[in-house]
Amino acid sequence: MGLFVLLGLFALCVVIGVPVAFALGISALAAFWYEGLPLMIGFQRIIAGINIFSLMAIPFFIFAGEIMFHGGIAMRLVKFASAAVGAVRGGLGIVNVFSSMLFGGISGSAVADISALGSILIPVMKEKGYDADYAVNVTVTSSIAGIVIPPSHNMIILAVAAGGSISISKLFLAGVLPGILMCICLAVAAYVVAVRRGYPAEAFPGWYALAYSFIGAVPGLFTAVIIVGGVLSGIFTVTESGAFGAIYAFVVTLLFYRGITWQNFKAAVRQSVQTTSMVMILIACAGAFAYMLTFYRVPDKTVILLTSITDNPILILLMINVALLLLGMIMDMAALILICTPIFLPVAISLGIDPLQFGMILLVNLGLGLCTPPVGTCLFVGCAVGKLPMEKAVRTIWPFYFAIFAALMMITFIPAISLTLPRLIGG
Repeated sequence: MGLFVLLGLFALCVVIGVPVAFALGISALAAFWYEGLPLMIGFQRIIAGINIFSLMAIPFFIFAGEIMFHGGIAMRLVKFASAAVGAVRGGLGIVNVFSSMLFGGISGSAVADISALGSILIPVMKEKGYDADYAVNVTVTSSIAGIVIPPSHNMIILAVAAGGSISISKLFLAGVLPGILMCICLAVAAYVVAVRRGYPAEAFPGWYALAYSFIGAVPGLFTAVIIVGGVLSGIFTVTESGAFGAIYAFVVTLLFYRGITWQNFKAAVRQSVQTTSMVMILIACAGAFAYMLTFYRVPDKTVILLTSITDNPILILLMINVALLLLGMIMDMAALILICTPIFLPVAISLGIDPLQFGMILLVNLGLGLCTPPVGTCLFVGCAVGKLPMEKAVRTIWPFYFAIFAALMMITFIPAISLTLPRLIGG
């Protein structure tokens, strides 16, 4: 009955529109009260949820992404991507994917990717004769590269939700190949759709223009090198690396690109504070919710339930994927990472699946959920930027869904995609 109180009240709060963070906190405290546990313990669990040093990296990552968004780094990356791959038929679609891979790997945020690149590329694609739905769909689906390709604050949330059993530095390494694979699948889908619709190819600007655009993009790209390289080399902790990366991004946009103004700086700080506040409240309340899930032995019961249905690892992985895909369609990603990790990670470990591989499966799955209705944050933002009704975008977005799903299946059933770099470099 107590588990019904926990999950039922949470579902009720979500349905009536209570923010997910508060829904988690309310349902957890209600379960504490129902079980006769002191509410003080519940509040202690809420505070303990964010009393973790590595979480200090999240505001630094978010601030670095906002600084790069407002400081002109996105435009340099688009110019480089256009010079590199724009000469292919429907090249602007591939440029969009390639730009998202580069910018997402720096900002670590799918929404920042859409806001920065979408505001640049979607109008240009329309002017060049591309349909609005194609421009929006490519932008929306490729934006989730920022979730998988490091550095990503979602990886830090995942490591925290796993109870410290997953190394953040190894998660960074594990995300490189899956992120690139997903972008390759999306680029193929963009090319196929472009050919079918008869979109044009851009003229190759020449090797000099390619080299010049690359040189202009290098200082911005080096932000990701500093953050990820600092962690992997052991020079910085994750938090120190995030802080240094934020300082470096500010210096580059201020002195090298000269794209940051006082107004842009204030906007970056304001947005960073808002985003960090939402994430931290969510993590705090999820700490108490996860405590009650453990109290009711939900992870153990989930393992028993799934293994009682079948002992085939392939079928169990497919069931986990389906569950995550369905949940991703109705809930926010950060909340699902915090809720689903302690439930499904023990199942994955019982099947002999490496936690790093499970992390990649989880992130790609929930990233796809950001692009699907009815609660697809990236889809909403992309349609708003592209001034396109969501219904029109959803009608033609299916080839890109299939591309991400194909990458997800490869990541699920080919462990080497996620584990090769951690084993080679991480030791």
